[in-house]
Amino acid sequence: MTIKINSVVTIHYELKDSDGEVLDSSTGQEPLVYLHGASNIIVGLEEQLEGKQIGDQVVARVSPEKGYGLPVEALIQQVPMAAFGDEIKNIEVGMRFQADTEQGPVPVVVTAIEEGMVTVDGNHPLAGKELHFDVSVTAVRDASAEEIEHGHVHGPGGHQH
Repeated sequence: MTIKINSVVTIHYELKDSDGEVLDSSTGQEPLVYLHGASNIIVGLEEQLEGKQIGDQVVARVSPEKGYGLPVEALIQQVPMAAFGDEIKNIEVGMRFQADTEQGPVPVVVTAIEEGMVTVDGNHPLAGKELHFDVSVTAVRDASAEEIEHGHVHGPGGHQH
């Protein structure tokens, strides 16, 4: 069986950046199981897995545009230190927070602190990065009608969220 729209696909993977640093891996963990064609994984990897079969090894290079996108300048903002409230006293670069926006909560990371102002970035941490995947396809099956309707894979025995 080949990977196509509405296939449930099981893969093991290793994700590296352009410098060869491992960013994520399923090694020693459960494999990733996803519904192909339902935007459950980044589009660039999904495109390169289309038509593959059990046992196939895929080396995929994914551009930022087909990965996590390019950084959006509007998601980088300077906020007064006072906006973090009194309960957060030691704000440091690298800290992560949930920012309340008109579009709902957005995760942000502190990227700089200068003169009472904190720069926060709401872009995905991998935005703007070329991604390199080594993937092993371990299983492919047709999705159930319920999985297709819900847009994601269900666990053994049915519906699990």
